[in-house]
Amino acid sequence: QLRVVEFGGGLVQPGESLRLSCAASGFILEHYGIGWFRQAPGKEREGVSCINNSDGRTRYADSVKGRFTISRDNAKNRVFLEMKSLKPEDTAVYYCATGLIPYGRTCLIPEEFDNWGQGTQVTVSS
Repeated sequence: QLRVVEFGGGLVQPGESLRLSCAASGFILEHYGIGWFRQAPGKEREGVSCINNSDGRTRYADSVKGRFTISRDNAKNRVFLEMKSLKPEDTAVYYCATGLIPYGRTCLIPEEFDNWGQGTQVTVSS
């Protein structure tokens, strides 16, 4: 069974950092596109960062560029999202997802992914 599980969320103050982890089981993570998405109350799910399986490139939403970093540990079959200088507007449920992204397609679109974790809550508040 292909499965991904996120952990590492929590409550932090503005300006602080968090590191989210996504552990994969039942498949080899490096063979797939990997995405981090988030959904705030009353808003649509949006792409935060991703690694495209077709070209290996990483992408970031404009709102997190320079603050968030996606990385992968193939030996541990995990992907991480390092989040720095967190803002209240980063508050959301964060999801890890995997899928096979066709060449030429962006990996920041939720519809390109078919295997999702249950999500982890990130709250940024003073």
